Amino acid sequence: MISMPAKRPPVPLSRERIIEAALHIADGQGLRRLTMRRLGDALQVEAMAIYHHLPRGKEALMDALAEHVTAVHVEQRSTWQETARAWCRASREALREHPGVLALALTKPPKGATAVAVKEQAEQLADAGLPDAAEAVRTLRAFVFGSVAVEVQQSGWADPDVDEWVRRDERADIDFERGLDALLKGLQT
Repeated sequence: MISMPAKRPPVPLSRERIIEAALHIADGQGLRRLTMRRLGDALQVEAMAIYHHLPRGKEALMDALAEHVTAVHVEQRSTWQETARAWCRASREALREHPGVLALALTKPPKGATAVAVKEQAEQLADAGLPDAAEAVRTLRAFVFGSVAVEVQQSGWADPDVDEWVRRDERADIDFERGLDALLKGLQT
């Protein structure tokens, strides 16, 4: 008698797996193509199973995706400038990693883990001696989000006629660092 290999049990569904699969769809096909049915198919579950982990459904999923790319934490550095620079660079990388959810990051108000991260950054900058730290954080966030939006726009990511989008653009790196230097100098005054 030939023994059949044991069937591997399915990987249990989790919030993390759902978010990972949703990011994959959004980054590869765009946010418009991200449906609960398509997400269920990617996870090899019925779409309704997703609601067990995200009871508010698609709205909760969109919130979770926005949080995933905007809830950035960095260790406190020796100066507020170094902390702000580390935070801006980490935020930029998180957003660039998932261009498919950039629109959500730009439009969803900070809540949950993102709100905590924003408050933490303001506290870090204030503790390091920056007056008006909350205002500075809003300015830094605007700079990071805007620069990534321009970068993704210029990369060809959303253009259906582009086969291979440019993930790394040296000019964008130079522009980002130059803008960040100018912004940090401006915040010192």
